[in-house]
Amino acid sequence: MLTVVIPTLNAGETLTACLATVAGAKEIIVVDGGSTDDTIEVAGKVGARLIGSAKGRGVQLMAGGDAATEDWLLFLHADTRLGPAWREAVAAHIDHGPGTAGYFRLRLDDGAWQARVIEKGVAARTAVFGLSYGDQGLLISRSLYQAVGGFRPLPLMEDVDLVRRIGRPRLKMLGECAWTSAARWRRDGWIRRSARNLACLGLYAIGVAPEKIAEYYS
Repeated sequence: MLTVVIPTLNAGETLTACLATVAGAKEIIVVDGGSTDDTIEVAGKVGARLIGSAKGRGVQLMAGGDAATEDWLLFLHADTRLGPAWREAVAAHIDHGPGTAGYFRLRLDDGAWQARVIEKGVAARTAVFGLSYGDQGLLISRSLYQAVGGFRPLPLMEDVDLVRRIGRPRLKMLGECAWTSAARWRRDGWIRRSARNLACLGLYAIGVAPEKIAEYYS
């Protein structure tokens, strides 16, 4: 009863590990935004359902949600892999009914102490403000997803936009981790990347258009 939706764009390096962790899900949809690497081949090897889309994570997630056929949806980034007990965590959440959405605890795939600090900061943000990001995954029933309007075709902040409409009281942490690539932090620097992420959130909070924020984020 679960559809996993994964948006991709030149994600061949990480997609294999991501797909391996969700193998056995009733339906896996890969929504590709025009990859020129081996992303399409990687998805095809595991029998994932492939959908072409315009580039943009919000557009791709929206397309995947619209195409899903199961009663529960799990939106997952291509550079994220779930811990071994994710199925049990998902099943436990589903048992409570369709009225709440779930997210995983963030873990970064780097042994640096800075990664542990960021993880603690994310845990505090989600606990206090109910702002889980897309790299933590999002488990949501089809009925709740449709009731709140689903993903919107935003170039950035599509995850924050959706969880704000879901609302903190209806967001629950799942009992497993989502291991996400720390490549952006290693590339840009731990402090610089984290500061930029916070700045983007602040700009969004004061009403700056996601299109403008996307120019700053990249």
